Amino acid sequence: MTDACSTNQSRTPGHQWAGQNGWSAASPPLGKPLPSFQQLSLGPPSDQRPGRDHLQVSNPGCLSDLRNNSQSMAFTNNSDLSVQHFIPNARVSHVVPTSSQERNVPPCSLPLTNKGSQPSDPQQISEYSPHSPYQAISAPFHPPYSHHVSLNGPQSLHQTPISPPSFRQCANQNPRRAHQPAFEKANMESAVGAGYFHNAASPNSPVQQQPQWALPPQSRGNIKEFVPSAVQDGSISPQSPHSESRYGLDPELLPNAVKVMAEDRAEWEGKVFVSEPFSQLPPLATTSCIVEDRGNTSPFAIRSTSYCLPCEGQTALLSRLPLGALVAPLSKQNAGEQPVPLCEEPECVLGCSCCGASMCRAMGWQDCGQRFYCPFCGKLSEVSWQHYQPTSGVEGARVDKDKRPELSMGSYEILHSQKGEPAALLLAIDVSASALRGGHLEFVTQQIRSLLHSLNSEDGDALSDVRVGLMTYDSRIHLYDLSPALSRPHMLVIMETEDLQLPVTEGLLVSLKDCIHSVDSVLQLIPQFSAECDDSSGVPMELPVKAGLAILQALSSPGKLLIFHTASLTEMVHTSSSSGFFGSNKPKSIFQPSEPAISLAKECVRQGCGVHLFVLSQQDVGGAWPGHIPYLSGGALHSYSHLQGDLDRECFSTDLKRIIETHTGYRAELRIFVSKDLRVSGCYGLFLPGPRPSQVAMATLDQWTTLAVELSHTRGLDEKRGVAIQTVLSYSTQTGDRRTRVHTLTLRCSRHLQDAFCHYQAQTLLTFYSKKMYCAVLERPLQELREELQTEVTEALASYRKHCSSSSVSAGQLVLPQYLRALPVYINSLRKSEVLLPGLRNSVHQRLQQRCQVLGMDTSGTATHFYPQLLPLQLSAEDSNPPSPEQALRCRALSLEPRGLYLVHAPLTLLLWVGAQVPASTLVELFNTSCFSALSSGETKLPVLENPLSISIRSLVDTLNSQVPCARKLWVVKQGDTCEEALQRHLVEDKSPNGGASYADFLYHLHINSVRLLQ
Repeated sequence: MTDACSTNQSRTPGHQWAGQNGWSAASPPLGKPLPSFQQLSLGPPSDQRPGRDHLQVSNPGCLSDLRNNSQSMAFTNNSDLSVQHFIPNARVSHVVPTSSQERNVPPCSLPLTNKGSQPSDPQQISEYSPHSPYQAISAPFHPPYSHHVSLNGPQSLHQTPISPPSFRQCANQNPRRAHQPAFEKANMESAVGAGYFHNAASPNSPVQQQPQWALPPQSRGNIKEFVPSAVQDGSISPQSPHSESRYGLDPELLPNAVKVMAEDRAEWEGKVFVSEPFSQLPPLATTSCIVEDRGNTSPFAIRSTSYCLPCEGQTALLSRLPLGALVAPLSKQNAGEQPVPLCEEPECVLGCSCCGASMCRAMGWQDCGQRFYCPFCGKLSEVSWQHYQPTSGVEGARVDKDKRPELSMGSYEILHSQKGEPAALLLAIDVSASALRGGHLEFVTQQIRSLLHSLNSEDGDALSDVRVGLMTYDSRIHLYDLSPALSRPHMLVIMETEDLQLPVTEGLLVSLKDCIHSVDSVLQLIPQFSAECDDSSGVPMELPVKAGLAILQALSSPGKLLIFHTASLTEMVHTSSSSGFFGSNKPKSIFQPSEPAISLAKECVRQGCGVHLFVLSQQDVGGAWPGHIPYLSGGALHSYSHLQGDLDRECFSTDLKRIIETHTGYRAELRIFVSKDLRVSGCYGLFLPGPRPSQVAMATLDQWTTLAVELSHTRGLDEKRGVAIQTVLSYSTQTGDRRTRVHTLTLRCSRHLQDAFCHYQAQTLLTFYSKKMYCAVLERPLQELREELQTEVTEALASYRKHCSSSSVSAGQLVLPQYLRALPVYINSLRKSEVLLPGLRNSVHQRLQQRCQVLGMDTSGTATHFYPQLLPLQLSAEDSNPPSPEQALRCRALSLEPRGLYLVHAPLTLLLWVGAQVPASTLVELFNTSCFSALSSGETKLPVLENPLSISIRSLVDTLNSQVPCARKLWVVKQGDTCEEALQRHLVEDKSPNGGASYADFLYHLHINSVRLLQ
């Protein structure tokens, strides 16, 4: 299913090569001078084709020469740490249009610029459709006045070159640290050579003053058109057809996401980040470091989009970047970190009696410790006499603060006195005719038996005493009474599946140590079953889910339901006419689950049943996608091809073991509290949305479960008090204990827009946008979502350029905040992902699967998914050390050399690219073949060879596979082979096979559109 482009009144189709790039042609081919604004031509009508990922150039004349020329560089002073890209030898001159030059210029595809060159009124900004189930229904914040920006015309017809500032004046002010050493000369030269410059204004710089929000009334005036100089450099290096820019931009001069991550690792790798109240920017999610909790929760539990929030809602709207946080309530602690402290419920100081927020360090004590002020509701609460302690010091802290985690820590856990039923493990195996013919049931039952025996042998482990249930199904349900009092298990057959009723409940869930022999005997007999029913019409996937739910509900137990399915999947027939695709007036999407699936998923959430579906045969492309219920209940969908090959069997064993052994919370209820002057306006992730976005119910969750929370202002914030965000997760453990995990994050707030921009991080914004957009595909057209992403980033760059950068910045300079250098390449990768921009080779099932997998990723996994690691491998045994993340290369075809081996690591994919000129000795040591043509492409398992090179690479593959939540197959991609398209989808800086634009072209459009907004 392709995404149809929305109609534009002034759209002009582009050239054929432009359509392949995903843009409409708004610029001449490479090697020719850029024409004036009036000279832009889209080619003859006979050669016009619309681009699929449609984006149009608006006023290319506002960008000075964007050609490769590194002979002279000019930099300007900026008010904060920012990246300014200036293409030298830029000359601007006024062009007088002639009759032969006058042509219609295609308008910018941004809805904002189609209405003129003024930014939109903040009161008219629509952040989300009102019918979205993930957002609050209440009206958004309306600022007391509208914002108008006057046109900024050029100061002169000829631009004067700007001299670079003195190195002594470039005192870096890193928001993370109080002081930072000045740049050394070598670092300065490397920055200049890279094409961008980190610059901070001197303390006397006037642009560091507070921005003036009371702006003059809107004034339009004539926009002067300019033409870039036609300077060409004959020394441009040849580029890959997929990497080259349509506008002659040198990719080496563009902001480098790999360098951003490498710089962060160099600063924080293996070090300790002290998380204190109102702390500065934390390390990136892709950096491994130790977090010390000193009153603020770990950034791996709550990571704010900005660590300095604007005080006023008007200022927040002016930034055009979202306010929110990424929440991972059960995030796993890194090695070397202290575990989350656990305290008994009777011993904990109770939280706010008005709003229900839990006790935390952000509470303010008054009246010598008898009352405390709650920042989440602004009210006072009394302290019970059992927990009273006096206060001391100027700050009014309690004398027992250091002895109580709820008073001194950012994260802690409460163990409640009441205890529920322990979680169960329920196995449902398909024994239909197609399953018995497949020949894989023996392998599946053998793997289950081995895993259960290993769990039974682990004394003291929580899973060693887990309650186990077993059932088989075709068109009927076969239950097994596993009571230890019976000499052998009894089978109970349920014929009536429409209104499913359990004949008995005793013996359906039995402790593993008491039923291990009974389960083992049944599993041995399952492959010997004979087919009794015809499954040519398929087996509804809801059938085992309803049976498993009935068992768990009868015994009031949460648990995991593992379904091993083989027959063709069908949807159950329902008599309600509104369940059909055309039976309702609601907007329809291929991503929307059916009403019966939603109803069944809600029952799973109420019971705390996480469904994990193993599809053991290749399903038809046109069949029903069975993943809605598993993913909405906290489970997952795993597909295999009949389990005949070693790779499929290895992945199955890994997935089965990981699902059972993963630490899981059941019957989870998440409540989100924010400061009284903020509100939770939206929540995005893999869950069923409820009436309030600040309360989320989930059947199960694990360490990777991450939600995106969107915030908005209700009134102005107090700069002295700051902002507090708290998440309270109530869940049940494997043993039935009821616990509450509390995370609290306190942030600074400022009246300066510049402070908010300086405390954003690109990876956090990428994760937030991906979850928000992937939830929005249920209700909104894909074209509209792609345009919204482009619009928000463009307006954010324009806002930063106007209010936070130096007034001497020329139109040819790209100005980015320091920690948002990688944002354009991340957003472009998100825009052209298979979910938002489908390709010809992407099936609907693949897109549905990828959407759910990305929604369940944490921040680190999301960043690696949209910008994979490209690791160069050594070619000889002498240099067989595994590559480190610091050695990663940029994701583009230019990074690949024919004599090299490269490993592409993403959470869902692992590719090994083999160049055509790799030495034969390397092929022998790694693949046990000396001929490149004899090497097979596709899914491969590296042979076990006893040489340092083979051992090193196989060890690296195992390490990378242990870092992802699901098993992956290694794909070998040969240079020039037909399967190289799988690699091209991960080279996100290049043009993608589905029509997405390259990073250089996307950045070009972002820049000129942001400049046009200010004219």
